[in-house]
Amino acid sequence: VQLQASGGGLVQAGGSLRLSCTASANIFRADTMAWFRQAPGKQREWVAHITSDGITTYTHSVRRRFTISRDNAKNTVYLQMNNLKPEDTAVYYCNRLGSGPSSYWGKGTQVTVSS
Repeated sequence: VQLQASGGGLVQAGGSLRLSCTASANIFRADTMAWFRQAPGKQREWVAHITSDGITTYTHSVRRRFTISRDNAKNTVYLQMNNLKPEDTAVYYCNRLGSGPSSYWGKGTQVTVSS
């Protein structure tokens, strides 16, 4: 089982980051993959998802700023984040859409946006 997210870091407001997440084949398969985030003191929330054939959906707060994509041959899902805001600060995770607290989540990648 593998979910390895990377690409996070510290960036100023208005900056950009590109997150990557490589999943083991048994997780990625042909499923809808999603990005989630968990800010300090808050519950994990869904950010965006992409179906196996590339249809995307975003939570309202990131629409027109974030772009999710996937490379099925590499079992990898990406999140391009532009015009970052301090409220985007969180640990970002990828997983299958519908994954719950009992699912394997990996370590995630920290994104910190300074004002």
